Amino acid sequence: MRLVAARLAGLAQRRGFASTPRRQDHYAFVGLGQMVGLDAVPPASPAQKTATQLTWRPLQGYQMAKNLQSRLRPTDKLSVFDINPEAMKSLESDVKSASGGAKVELAPSAWAASKEADTVITVLPEPQHVQGVYKSILTGALPRKDRLFIDCSTIDPSTSREVAGSVSAAGQGTFVDAPMSGGVVGAAAGTLTFMLGAGAHAVPRAEPTLLRMGKRVLHCGEQGAGLSAKLANNYLLALSNIATAEAMNLGIRWGLDPKKLAGVINVSTGRCWPSEVNNPVRGVVANAPAARDYAGGFGISLMKKDLRLAMVAAREAGAKMALADAALGVYEAAERRDECKGRDFSVVYRYLGGKE
Repeated sequence: MRLVAARLAGLAQRRGFASTPRRQDHYAFVGLGQMVGLDAVPPASPAQKTATQLTWRPLQGYQMAKNLQSRLRPTDKLSVFDINPEAMKSLESDVKSASGGAKVELAPSAWAASKEADTVITVLPEPQHVQGVYKSILTGALPRKDRLFIDCSTIDPSTSREVAGSVSAAGQGTFVDAPMSGGVVGAAAGTLTFMLGAGAHAVPRAEPTLLRMGKRVLHCGEQGAGLSAKLANNYLLALSNIATAEAMNLGIRWGLDPKKLAGVINVSTGRCWPSEVNNPVRGVVANAPAARDYAGGFGISLMKKDLRLAMVAAREAGAKMALADAALGVYEAAERRDECKGRDFSVVYRYLGGKE
């Protein structure tokens, strides 16, 4: 009898455990990205090479939110806010047409989206936007909770540390920086690389969420370190992009075949991402923006912004940047031209008078 009773008790315990509902995780996502972009129409003739058309295309934050939603449990909830209501409606429509994933709620504000959230992800354009959004979230009416705030915006480390301090002072949890690399294509494919700036205690909390939106998380150090790494990388990218455009233009003017020249560079000491993957000369890399009149890719305005941020951070650190002013001048001058504005940053090749 005792044996039977023990077995029945064990069965009841197991059934009770199995029937206990799993905890609902609540996520907030603020900032889906600008929805209106310029895509180039393939030119019918050289005279028409600057023709463009407006098109609706979801950008980085939007794709990240979609991937996050699809990889969460049906019992979880994702509250979304963006200043563009059309972006939110479009995301809601996309989610409804897909199967599985977390429930999506469209929030009327960043505060409302964050109110019940355990994890808040923000993807915003500029430092002032990050400051403004977090100021609106951290009001006295926000219920106290040990939240994890993950800011994926590319801003300066000083502003990021300031916002982290305000989160801590409000007793609302932990703030980490996690800027990403991979662009809209990487966001859509879920292959983004995140550069994480966080204390060691926050890494295990942040990684699972980031890996639902990307492929790789590189822990760079304490809070702010992710942004420092991202800006150092993008500073180098800004310079190597101009140098690649100049080298290709020079070689072509000397009579070299562009594909052969790129082939030499890409197995020699000049090898770099702007030459191997994002070559600025049409026909060298099939899927590069140069093949579609520099449409898509990493916009020249974004590169100019990241270069400026790197320069601000360098001054604060006392680091000498001998080429920064000249590089910024190139991007500013190129962006002022109608045939370059709104295009991938490799369009500096066109600005330099490169043969197309």
